[in-house]
Amino acid sequence: MPASRQGPGLKLAVKDLIDMKGEVTSAGSEFLARNSPPAKRDAACLAIARERNVNIVGKTNLTEFAISVSGRNGYFGTPVNRLDGEHKFIPGGSSSGSAVAVSSGQADVALGTDTGGSIRVPAACCGVYGLKTTYGLVSTRGVFPISAKHLDTVGPMAPDLPRLVEGMDLLQRGFKGNYDAAVANHPSARQIRIGRLYISGTDPAIDRAIDERLRAKGFKIVRLDDNFARKWAQADSDGGVIAAADAYRNDSKYTNNLQVDSNTRAVLLKGAIDNTIAYDAAVKRKPAWRRDLARVFQRVDFIATPTLRILPPRKPFWRSTSFFELYVFNSQNTVAVNYAGNPALAMPVEIPDSKIPTSLQLVGRPRSEAELLNAGRLLQMTH
Repeated sequence: MPASRQGPGLKLAVKDLIDMKGEVTSAGSEFLARNSPPAKRDAACLAIARERNVNIVGKTNLTEFAISVSGRNGYFGTPVNRLDGEHKFIPGGSSSGSAVAVSSGQADVALGTDTGGSIRVPAACCGVYGLKTTYGLVSTRGVFPISAKHLDTVGPMAPDLPRLVEGMDLLQRGFKGNYDAAVANHPSARQIRIGRLYISGTDPAIDRAIDERLRAKGFKIVRLDDNFARKWAQADSDGGVIAAADAYRNDSKYTNNLQVDSNTRAVLLKGAIDNTIAYDAAVKRKPAWRRDLARVFQRVDFIATPTLRILPPRKPFWRSTSFFELYVFNSQNTVAVNYAGNPALAMPVEIPDSKIPTSLQLVGRPRSEAELLNAGRLLQMTH
């Protein structure tokens, strides 16, 4: 890992869902941008960066209220994904601007938020690294809420793994030391057990690329059974219900506001339905899902899935519709992790004969971020 450039040399971008003293937090919304006062104080997650005098280069765009996954923003404009050099692909959301900032070199590290995949989906779409942290590990005080009680997290995004480590060291005191200890404890992949979860509907080329990467690096692979896959699918559904319903609970006052994008209002209205008919049951099932996941982690150290079941989607010809948003949402494998509260790393993996990478999601035990990033280091090492 190169010498740390924290302090004035590190360029940090901050998702505009996170309060910065003296700046308006727009949450990607025209209405909030025009009508909200500047924040009176920084969000708690910026404390270490401020102490180290890190160079914050700006705030990054996002989907409105951070509740859609394409990355589109009809008011501020959609960040341009340079994955293919031709700008054909969506940036992913909701942390679209954070992913583009690090992929384009405008920032070394960007902070994003992840309620159901909002760090990992844009990381996958833009070919960068993103870390969804353990629920509750990083304070969300001063962060615009979607599901603060159940799902919301703050995490780093970066163009490579060393800078992702630097980003996490800005969010958790002592993280760099924890990471160095994890590297010392597991300098190779030979003793690390990966639970491989296969998810129906995944592009076969994506599964092949991930399997080849895991085998090539020497991890011990344990195939997880179809019964666990069904439980994962139910957890994905339940987490989605909670995310939509909590978004509605926080933002219901905007459902009839014509300054709010029609796609955003459609998501909020779905949340209203989920809040009425499915929310309580989804919340009640959460402890059982955590127990199911904990039992799997008695047999494996990490779980590997694709971040997305498809390659990064191309931009719609005309504009993003609710149907397109649903298509992208249904391609992600991320929500079940938020539902449990565990950490997860999204990292690019090359596909043979393709210019476009896929993304591997690696899920760890609660508070295993250091070990998770070490596993990522081993996955991307060349021999």
